[in-house]
Amino acid sequence: MEMAAGKPVRQGNRAVRRFLRHRLAIIGLLIILFLVLACAIGPSLLPYNQLHIDLRHRFQAPFMGPHILGSDQLGRDLLARLLMAGRISLTVGFVAMVLSTAVGVIIGLASGFYGGRIGGALMRLVDAVLCFPSIFLLLTLAALTTPSLLTITVIIALTAWMQVARIVDGQVRALRERDYMIAAEALGASDSRLMFRELLPNIVAPIVVSATLNVANAILMEAYVSYLGYGIQPPTPSWGNMLNNAQEYLTTAPWLALLPGAVITLAVSSFNFVGDGLRDALDPHMDLPG
Repeated sequence: MEMAAGKPVRQGNRAVRRFLRHRLAIIGLLIILFLVLACAIGPSLLPYNQLHIDLRHRFQAPFMGPHILGSDQLGRDLLARLLMAGRISLTVGFVAMVLSTAVGVIIGLASGFYGGRIGGALMRLVDAVLCFPSIFLLLTLAALTTPSLLTITVIIALTAWMQVARIVDGQVRALRERDYMIAAEALGASDSRLMFRELLPNIVAPIVVSATLNVANAILMEAYVSYLGYGIQPPTPSWGNMLNNAQEYLTTAPWLALLPGAVITLAVSSFNFVGDGLRDALDPHMDLPG
């Protein structure tokens, strides 16, 4: 019993060591933590809020006046808007990830566990949704609803669960006939116990990796739809609608587009780096250089 309990601990310690050796993943994790903290507490430390209009300092360039990162066409502080927009975009990313992962796990578990007609029907549903490019499906759904933080988050989640479902389905099918599953079934364990107590804990690693990458995808999707005018609506800022508002000033005030574009790139790249690091750390066949 002691040996069985010690094995997961040793595997966890090994995974942590492997993750810490992945330099890009560590850098990405530090950037994510910095962005989350900055967006959470930064706006309360600034002298201006995201809606304050300062007509005397319209189109102020970064580091050239009272607004640290400059101001927009109405004189609104760009740093305050970036941080408040970060709250919106990161919230969409994290919440959409939780929703899409939950839907994907449930469908994947049911498909892989039951197999047969049920599994076939669920996987055909996944295939049918995957036939539509995600961005077009997202824009169609967004155009048919009233734009808000809730609706955009739910729509992004509904267009991002399919990959999780495929991953979980494949993992469950591989584990379904293992000895411990046969033994648990012979002892009379219910289907829900078999799925959520026996199978799910053994496929957490690929789910975590997929969920991390889904955050990056959700941030990009929100930026796409907001940039095209179907997402978060002004005056509430998001990184996507900040880009939308900046496109007519690309030659006269390029920082209005460069700054939100740079933050989107930084956030998405950081989540991808962390996802790569988790994948390598949780893969027992991957050997990272020391």
